[in-house]
Amino acid sequence: MKALIVGGGIGGLAAAVAFDRHGWQVEVLERADEFTEVGAGISLWPNALRALDTLGVGSVVRSRALLSMQAGIRDRTGRWLSRTDTDELERRFGQMAMLHRADLLDTLRSNVPPGALHPGVTVHEVTPDGTVRHSDGTSGGDVVVGADGIGSVVRRSVVPDAPAPRYAGYTAWRMVTSPVDLEDGGETWGRGTRFGYAPLPDGRAYCFATVNAPQGGVEADVSALRTRFASWHEPIPRLLAATEPHAVARHDIHHLPPLRTFTAGRVALLGDAAHAMTPDLGQGACQALEDSVVLAASAAGGRHMDDALAAYDRSRRPRTRMIARRARRIGRVAQWSAAPAVALRDAVMARTPRSALVRSLTPVLDWTPPG
Repeated sequence: MKALIVGGGIGGLAAAVAFDRHGWQVEVLERADEFTEVGAGISLWPNALRALDTLGVGSVVRSRALLSMQAGIRDRTGRWLSRTDTDELERRFGQMAMLHRADLLDTLRSNVPPGALHPGVTVHEVTPDGTVRHSDGTSGGDVVVGADGIGSVVRRSVVPDAPAPRYAGYTAWRMVTSPVDLEDGGETWGRGTRFGYAPLPDGRAYCFATVNAPQGGVEADVSALRTRFASWHEPIPRLLAATEPHAVARHDIHHLPPLRTFTAGRVALLGDAAHAMTPDLGQGACQALEDSVVLAASAAGGRHMDDALAAYDRSRRPRTRMIARRARRIGRVAQWSAAPAVALRDAVMARTPRSALVRSLTPVLDWTPPG
């Protein structure tokens, strides 16, 4: 049995590892010339670490990560609005991990069989019978996995009435600093603006900033960010001072409206190709990892392939829809800009007990891998 995977990011490589562990032949087609990841950090919640354990790489990822750091949300003066009870989260659900995305990608890539990775291949069309037409010819598989991101060619081929991605109303800058002294992470919420940061294992820090803006209408280098956040609390100005211009990348934030199906014939979508969500819950890559584990287990479970992929769709579509909806809701509130609304938001957050956050995260973090 063969799984042909379109897309060599985190979701695609995780799917390759998952199918390989079930004894399948795997082949990964990646449009880029190299299997690389942008210079940014990634937070892995306990559900993602359980998926990585199922893939057999959880211990390696933990060894390359910082585990269970303190975090929370402040206002721009540094006043705490919400503190994350990380001890209780860890007790109930397990550890969290923070690492560079490239380290996660490298770990997954090193567990894909030699010869299975094919960079520099552009996919043009996929048909439900498992045929993939691409720049090197034609390939096929017993299952074709569309892991080719929010602009997925696979999705357009097999779900032609799929809605287009929608702009969330804000743009984001992601960056990795030079080595800095930083013990904990967190987010700071202003008026239509946010800044988040977290330490990385090598002494650098991963940071992001968001600003309400017209789609495609904002370009800013690090000097403009330094000016915008100059009056915000430390360590934000210090982190921006430690950021080189080449280390900043800007992307408008989009999300994908719910699809009516994640599968068609022998083709299944996962990750951003199926359910691209705003980053406000930190669950985008986490859900792609869950997808890969569930899809491989469903396909390898001895059922007819139609039944297997239908089971995957039933399992993943409601869960990812719920999480994407929660992420959008958080993002809207976090990006409020009207002064009265922001004052109300901050007051409510400051009065909300930590236990409420733990309860609200339970449906997201209590996922258990199949089998």
